[in-house]
Amino acid sequence: MELAHSLLLNEEVYNQLGEFQKAEFIFEWLQFLEKLLPVTSRADIRENQKKLVEQLTSLLNNSPGPPTRRLVAKNLAVLYSTGDTFSVYQTIDKCNELIRSKDDSPSYLPTKLAAVVCLGYLYKKLGRILGNSFTDTVGNVLKAMKNAESQGRYEIMLSLQNILNGLGAAAIPCHRDIYKAARSCLTDRSMAVRCAAAKCLLELQNEAVFMWSTDLDSVVTLCFKSFEGSNYDVRLAVAKLLGTVLARALTSKQTTASARHNFRRISLEEVMELLGTGFLRGSCGFLRASGDMLKGTSSVSRDVRVGVTQAYVVFVSTLGAQWLERNFSAFLSHILDLVPQSHPKVIQSQMDAIGCRRCVSFILRATVGGLLGEKAQIAAAKEICQAIWKLKKVVDTAMSDNNLETRISTTDVTASQHVLVCALQELGSLIHGLGTTAAPLLQDSSTGVLEAVISVILHPSISVRLTAAWCLRCIAVALPYYVSLLLDRCIERLSALKSSPEGVTGYSFAVAALLGAVKHCPLGIPHGKGKVIMTVAEDLLCCASQNSRISLQRTQAGWLLIAALMTLGPAVVQHHLPRMLLLWKCIFPSCPKDLETEKTRGDSFTWQVTLEGRAGALCAIKSFVSHCAGLLTDEVVQRLLPPLPSAVDLLTQLSSIYKSYGNSLKTPSTVYRHKLYELLAVLPPKTYEGSFCAVLKELVADLTVPDSQIDASTFLLPPLCHENDLLLLGPLLQETDHRFIEEQLLLGNSIAGGSLEYDPYSIYEKVAKGDSVPKPLPPVLSVISAATRLFGVMFSHVAESHRLQVLEQLLNSIKQTKGSRQQIVQLNVVSAFSTSLKHLANCKGSLGPEEVRRSALAVVMGALESNNPLLRCAAAECLARLAQVVSDSAFTAGLAQVSFDKLKSARDVVSRTGHSLALGCLYRYLGGIGSTQHLNACVGILYTLSQDSTSPDVQAWALHSLALIIDLAGPLYHVHVEPTLSLVLMLLLTVPPAYTEVHQSLGRCLNALITTLGPELQGSSTTVSALRTSCLLGCAVMQDNPDCLVQAQAISCLQQLHMFAPRHVNLSSLVSCLCVNLCSSYLLLRRAVVACLRQLVQREAAEVSEYAVALVKESREDFTPADVNIREIGLEGALLGLLDKELDQRLCQDIKETLTHMLTSMAVEKLSFWLKLCKDVLAASADFNTVASVDTTQEEETAKVDDGSVLTSDSDERFHPFSNPRWSTRVFAAECVCKIISQCENADSAHFDITLAQERKQRDSRDDFLVLHLADLIRMAFMAATDHSDQLRLSGLQTLLIVVRKFAAVPEPEFPGHVILEQYQANVGAALRPAFAPETPPDVTAKACQVCSAWIASGVVSDLNDLRRVHQLLVSSLVKVQAGKEAQSQQYNESTSTMEILAVLKAWAEVYIVAVEKQKNQSDAHNHCLKVANSAEESYKGVTSSASGLLDLVQADLGTLSKLWLSALQDFALLTLPSEYASQLPAEGGTFYTAETIENARPHYYNSWALILYATALWLTSTGFIVVDPDEGVTNLSRPVTPTTMCQDSSTRPLVKSPEDVNTDRFHLILGITVEFLCSPRSDAAMENIIACLRALQALFDVPWPRSKIGGDQELGVELLNVLHRLILTRESPDIQLAALEVVRLILFAAQEHVKEKRRSAEVDDGAAEKETLPEFGEGKDTGGLVPGKSLVFATLELCVCILVRQLPQLNPKLTCSPAVQSGKHLLLSEDGSRLVAVALVILSDVPAICSPEGSVSVLPTILYLIIGVLKETAVKLRDGQLPLTVAASLQALKGLLSSPMARAEKSRTAWTDLLRSALVTVLDCWDQDGLLQELDEVSLLTAITVFVMSTSPEVTTVECLQKRCIEKFKITLDSKDPLVQCKCYQLLHSIFQHPNKTVSYPYIHSLAPSIVGKLQETEKAKPENAAELQVIQEGIKVVTALTATAEEEHRAHLVACLLPILISFLLDENALASATKSAKNLHEFALQNLMQIGPQYSSVFKKLMASSPTMKARLESAVKGNQESVKVKTAKHAKNPGKSSSIQLKTNFL
Repeated sequence: MELAHSLLLNEEVYNQLGEFQKAEFIFEWLQFLEKLLPVTSRADIRENQKKLVEQLTSLLNNSPGPPTRRLVAKNLAVLYSTGDTFSVYQTIDKCNELIRSKDDSPSYLPTKLAAVVCLGYLYKKLGRILGNSFTDTVGNVLKAMKNAESQGRYEIMLSLQNILNGLGAAAIPCHRDIYKAARSCLTDRSMAVRCAAAKCLLELQNEAVFMWSTDLDSVVTLCFKSFEGSNYDVRLAVAKLLGTVLARALTSKQTTASARHNFRRISLEEVMELLGTGFLRGSCGFLRASGDMLKGTSSVSRDVRVGVTQAYVVFVSTLGAQWLERNFSAFLSHILDLVPQSHPKVIQSQMDAIGCRRCVSFILRATVGGLLGEKAQIAAAKEICQAIWKLKKVVDTAMSDNNLETRISTTDVTASQHVLVCALQELGSLIHGLGTTAAPLLQDSSTGVLEAVISVILHPSISVRLTAAWCLRCIAVALPYYVSLLLDRCIERLSALKSSPEGVTGYSFAVAALLGAVKHCPLGIPHGKGKVIMTVAEDLLCCASQNSRISLQRTQAGWLLIAALMTLGPAVVQHHLPRMLLLWKCIFPSCPKDLETEKTRGDSFTWQVTLEGRAGALCAIKSFVSHCAGLLTDEVVQRLLPPLPSAVDLLTQLSSIYKSYGNSLKTPSTVYRHKLYELLAVLPPKTYEGSFCAVLKELVADLTVPDSQIDASTFLLPPLCHENDLLLLGPLLQETDHRFIEEQLLLGNSIAGGSLEYDPYSIYEKVAKGDSVPKPLPPVLSVISAATRLFGVMFSHVAESHRLQVLEQLLNSIKQTKGSRQQIVQLNVVSAFSTSLKHLANCKGSLGPEEVRRSALAVVMGALESNNPLLRCAAAECLARLAQVVSDSAFTAGLAQVSFDKLKSARDVVSRTGHSLALGCLYRYLGGIGSTQHLNACVGILYTLSQDSTSPDVQAWALHSLALIIDLAGPLYHVHVEPTLSLVLMLLLTVPPAYTEVHQSLGRCLNALITTLGPELQGSSTTVSALRTSCLLGCAVMQDNPDCLVQAQAISCLQQLHMFAPRHVNLSSLVSCLCVNLCSSYLLLRRAVVACLRQLVQREAAEVSEYAVALVKESREDFTPADVNIREIGLEGALLGLLDKELDQRLCQDIKETLTHMLTSMAVEKLSFWLKLCKDVLAASADFNTVASVDTTQEEETAKVDDGSVLTSDSDERFHPFSNPRWSTRVFAAECVCKIISQCENADSAHFDITLAQERKQRDSRDDFLVLHLADLIRMAFMAATDHSDQLRLSGLQTLLIVVRKFAAVPEPEFPGHVILEQYQANVGAALRPAFAPETPPDVTAKACQVCSAWIASGVVSDLNDLRRVHQLLVSSLVKVQAGKEAQSQQYNESTSTMEILAVLKAWAEVYIVAVEKQKNQSDAHNHCLKVANSAEESYKGVTSSASGLLDLVQADLGTLSKLWLSALQDFALLTLPSEYASQLPAEGGTFYTAETIENARPHYYNSWALILYATALWLTSTGFIVVDPDEGVTNLSRPVTPTTMCQDSSTRPLVKSPEDVNTDRFHLILGITVEFLCSPRSDAAMENIIACLRALQALFDVPWPRSKIGGDQELGVELLNVLHRLILTRESPDIQLAALEVVRLILFAAQEHVKEKRRSAEVDDGAAEKETLPEFGEGKDTGGLVPGKSLVFATLELCVCILVRQLPQLNPKLTCSPAVQSGKHLLLSEDGSRLVAVALVILSDVPAICSPEGSVSVLPTILYLIIGVLKETAVKLRDGQLPLTVAASLQALKGLLSSPMARAEKSRTAWTDLLRSALVTVLDCWDQDGLLQELDEVSLLTAITVFVMSTSPEVTTVECLQKRCIEKFKITLDSKDPLVQCKCYQLLHSIFQHPNKTVSYPYIHSLAPSIVGKLQETEKAKPENAAELQVIQEGIKVVTALTATAEEEHRAHLVACLLPILISFLLDENALASATKSAKNLHEFALQNLMQIGPQYSSVFKKLMASSPTMKARLESAVKGNQESVKVKTAKHAKNPGKSSSIQLKTNFL
């Protein structure tokens, strides 16, 4: 294929190829040429032009396929337009000649078509350059059309479209001729030709004025005719033509040209009139229609009506949103008038009315819902309301009986009913879409929306009443605030109008609809409403029999209310269950005898009431079972069962009752059947086993004796077919934007689809997605679908013998019927049987013996050859399921063989399509059937079928089946990949484009092949690259196909290719293809585009985005106006715009994901762009918000708000890329802002540091940082937080919260000491204030509380007066909380007030915690400051004021808060009790929750308890547990004084509790909650909660009283330690582990205090008694044993070991033996790890203090092992000579341990001594491990030895052998080369030499002093080089000086004599001093100072020495002189500069 890539065709290669490869080669070359020509230089083109033209024109004669001929034409056109044009006329003549040719053979046809296409493209590209040649060409082409077949007509139309496009106005002479030709094609029998003609006419109307002026009427009539018998594509194309022409007629300005055409301006009324006639009368014109109307036979064909409906939408969309806003009222009245007019005076069928209503609803939804922004939608809603009021008046006059003369006939009422239904539905949908933004509309009393809707609830027509109820439901879902109000109002009216039939049904519908809305309102309704409704329902049922006029309505209403009540879920229903079960029991007769007596009594009316009531009861139980599955305990099921047999009995009797009482019972009995079937289908089959036979009998009868001739296939079968197979059946079954109206055309003429009035019970059910209003089917149909479902369930549960009977019965009934009825029976049977197979497969059941299989097969095979394609499709699926259930390979092979044989012999389309699909389906359920020969046979047969060009259907089905097999045969298919791929390509290149279904199947095949090849496509071998090229070629052919669904296939194929071989897919051309189709009118194409984008941007977001923008800049022509925006706002902006317009949920989800991927990968680089996008979306609606009201308390604030209004209300269209985005889009934008912030957080710290950001921005202006956009972030958050939409307010507050948290600490560089956020405090205040208004929903207030506390806690605002504004908001909500449960609003569920209260308490808790922490930090800082100096006093005062101020702010309310916090914790403690204690919970609920809403309240408590707990603990510790409220004793501790406890009778009050008891209760409450939580924190428990718990414990144990509790209760301590141990094991976070260790330390401390206290009191008690008799306190008593699980010491050790071993695995003795851990390799721990180890060691060293002496002996070895182990493992040399933290800690711990009093206590002394000696040996042994010395840090080990020597009693270290070894180590270290080590060694010896006990110090002095002195003497020769060496000498001198001081008199002189010469040798003379190094100078000064001190101390020795050595004396004297002189000079300097000296003095004084 690579050889095809050249400018000229490579003819040598071409001629060597086979026939099919030639076609491929040519196509590849043409494709390459198409890309090459535009970028080739003109000269090159001219050079090769002649040859190229020859090659291209010769291709025309080669009968090229459709894609090839299009490319030849395009290339010729480009070639002429870039090269010379002189030979173009020859080419045109040649084409004309080819077209004129008389050869009519099929083989010559492609050449003719190619010539036609060629002409079209030449004229399109060259246009007027071609002069007048076009008249001949057009004439010639039109002549050719007269006897052309459909392909020819199709291509000619498209060519004429291109010619017109290219010539523009120049083509006027030919317009009429073309118009005539296109007219005839517009009603052609081929649908593709109709589409092409519509496109041609659409092009023509651009210039042909007559089409929308003089000939307008005929164009419109023509379009109506074209709609007749059309398919979906034709309707789209013709509607586009019709809509555009009419819009053009309406808006055209009068031109001079049109003046000649006696042009008349047409008005909107006339246009509407024209469309209206089509809608009402169809295509039969005006005269004939009137005649038919008199006869009453006229009925508009549905496809015309649907087509006209689409034309309306196109018409309005073309004129645009602004036009619609201006002319809405005229438009609305016209549209609503369509409904009554469409019913002539003759009786009109219900069906027609429903169809009509659907069309009208669709027009309104697509225009009002799709085009208008929120503001305009509100205006539209007001108009609709006016219309409803008008209609209401008409009805009222018709219904008022008093003046009989003027009484209008009931036809007006029936006419008005349909209009009202449409108006109410649209009003409901509008408000539903607007959500809470519709609040102003409902508050506007002049419109009276609610009044209008409620007023029509009493309309005489049931469908209006139902729709009004539905409209109320929409209002309730959109504005949850109204649910309770509306419910109250409707219940109240229902009770008042109990005796009006309309009132009872109307208001019961309304209540049921509102109850159905509750599950969509997260805030719910008050719990008590359920009780009210239950009472009303019972009342209605009880008094139904009192008044026969309305008993039917009352019965229905009662059960409807009960059924709707069930949707509220178990929490509500369980309270009403007994009453409901009682009603259920009473409605059915208790025994068969009663049923018999019933039958004999009564008339048709009473039966109607009875059946209605029982159907209602069945419905209520079904609703109960499906919504309250949690309540279905065995006991309840037992109570449900008794009435069932009686219900089934009635079912069997229905037919006889129906015979006795006539036709009026027909519908009620059908409804009863339907409801019973539905109930049985949801109950477990075990429950009604006894009734199986009876029910099955009825089911079989229902399925096989269809009452009416209704073909229900389109309802029953699609769910049973596989969704991919439905694609075979054309676009009607696929999802399209017009699904809502197109559905009607699927159905037979007798049904128009579902509608609400068919089943009132559907009003409370969940709506199927995508459909706004529930559309239940007519009872006749719904019975059948319920029967098939129930049959499916039951068939799989009956005995096998019974199955055979049933199947045979079904087969017989099919045989007995004939004609169309037979098909209907067959359809019902297949759908029922297929459902049962589904169930059997799910429960892995078997079908039964051979006979059953045979019958089953007979049922399916019959349907596989049915004329109904849907039935064939379902039968193929059923056959495969049958094979799956039987799962026997022989059986399966037999099935396949039957199909093989059929396919070989049969010639008819029906059997060939059915059986070919069956082969594919078999693979679907049985995976590769396994044998290769079977696969080969299948593939062979399907290859043959797919090339059967006589029947496109057979081709499409066969290819579809092939695609299934490719997909499912897996690796077995690899051998067939190449031949299949070439087959697919060949077909793609040859099948005419009109056969779209074949192309779609080819696309599925290609997709499956690509998936099969998978990652192999990346390979580089020749075969793989050939396969890859073929795949790409196939995609290219499909992309060029005119059919949108084929293009969608192409896109998904390219998407697959991009996934497997990304390098080989040309991304820029793919992206351009995606952008062009982004706004396609085909839903499936848009979905494919977005799905592909979603995949691309996960990998290459930046490239995709750049390509899109580059593409728009390059290409001018291809882009529809909708996409022009990409130029300004990029692909991201275009997607956001699409998200706003799009109504399909799945597509919106994909767009959001795509944008999120783009955002995560690009937001940081394109920060300004993204922020601007979000800001544009959010600001676009700000004009509509009229900037939220801001309380102006300060001038600066008002100024800010004005800024706001200036910035947000620039509603000028030009600036706004987004006009009026919906609230959901704005919410998404706000979420994007939050995501951008988190992306920046991960990217770079400069985003949150303004100084750094500004610096980097100056360096490189392209850099962009978030902090520079802070003003925008705040503004966006503000706009969102103050919107009308509650969702948006929540998102805005969340954004604000994130901004506050992330930017709180960013300092403001221009005002040091301030932060950058401070300037926005007015905005923050203004954004929060509206959320605390009384009517705000609780969830918004709760969120705002969170923001408030974050803002106060962030410390942004230090000035208290400024803080007070936000603080005041929290105070106001606290007041609301104190009002208690009673004062809460009754709008929402009680749990919402729990949510709000807890949010407020949590916010206060957060503020209090921060205030306390700040104060604590400051008191620390304060102590620190005092140490440093008092000059800092001023600044310090400033600091404390804010913290203590914050605390003061909280302090005022602490009294109240603490009570509320304790109550909340008490509630939480109750809620966390396990379920078995449920009976002990207080009956009336807790303080803040009610018993009924306990489940809903739980999450809110879980959300806030942790911070409240921490705050309470802090409060209790701040009062030190001392303060007990005076009134605490009076009321029960568990309740604050809320109104609930106030009125309690005094006798019920508990006795007064002592403060000690109150404290104990509180202590246990806090401890209990924490332990309960920490015992088993769920894996998703938030870190903050765990930390808060641990902090609370720390706070508790910070004060003595709780410590005494835990110290005194050992079990409690152990339990806590075990819980902490478990926490440390399960949570890796170092913060949690450190906090836990801190708690452990405090518990240990408490235990120590307790032991000390006991010892002290014992000593006091015993007084001077013998010490021996003192009892032992502490663990281990006198045996030293520790009991695991009981022992605090043991628990502590466990915990510390856990921490240490996790950080240093080498410490675990088990591990050290194993080869895995090489001891000796030293790890450097992380900083966190070191901190953990350090804390653990400190805890360890404290352990002995709580043991008895014996106990201490048993734990000492462990503790020593661990401490020394850590020392050993972590003592590594660090570069700067510092000690690692762990080493420092281990030495500290060692010191603490060695100085423990236990080492001296007589009982343990000897044992300790032994153990400590062993420990010392261990330390000494560390040196002797070979090869480790280089790593080990000698200093740490020496320090350890020194600690032993200094801290233990002498007997430990004075053992000779140990002492020797220690001294040895010091010796070695003294000789170290490292000055730092030497220096440290001197310091340690310094301290040992001074040990008070001589037995300890003397051996060291004797051994080491000489060598020290010797070392110092050596330094005379080698002067120190650097500071380190200098320090060594200084330390050495210090040691010797110290020795001199401690030495005994007789040795002292000797020592001084040694020391002095050394010191004097360090002195320098004056000359030397000047030139000496710095360290030499320092040494000189040091020596001089020491000499000055020693001289006077030991004067006698000093003098002797001086006398004996004159040189020394001279040196000393000169040095002293020099020193005195320098001192003089210095003082002189000081005198000159007195200021300096004073300051210096000040400083030194304080050191």
